[in-house]
Amino acid sequence: MNESIINAVKALAEPYMEEHGYELVDVEFVKEGGNRILRIVADKPGGIDIEDCSRISEYMSAKLDEVDPIPDAYFLEVTSPGAERPLKKPADFERAVGKHVFVTTYEPVDGRKEFEGELTAYDGEQLVVRIGRQSHAIPAGKVATARLAVIL
Repeated sequence: MNESIINAVKALAEPYMEEHGYELVDVEFVKEGGNRILRIVADKPGGIDIEDCSRISEYMSAKLDEVDPIPDAYFLEVTSPGAERPLKKPADFERAVGKHVFVTTYEPVDGRKEFEGELTAYDGEQLVVRIGRQSHAIPAGKVATARLAVIL
């Protein structure tokens, strides 16, 4: 059910986002505490601000009321991806080459399931993360989660 809701929300959001210069980064429909949250993560070149989030929220609220793809009560949240932006689409990985990332895998690669280091390459089939002097080639199909990582 969550997948069909997420797909319906993406179908409503994507045309608006493209028309107004935004990127739809992610859509989540999660339960937090006792509440259902529909979270729309958006970005644009130069970053997204509170006014952008408000515009997207107003549009999506009206569209969701009109189409009503979610039968239960929920809260709509529109947010930016933040400093630790998730990497989900091929374009996300391509933009992240040369940046510090944190990647987890479904099964071990080179004896580990967590990789934090520089993303040195991505070709659609695999990504290469350099940790110190060692590079790890990770098949894209084995990636469970990936995000930009802030170095402290």
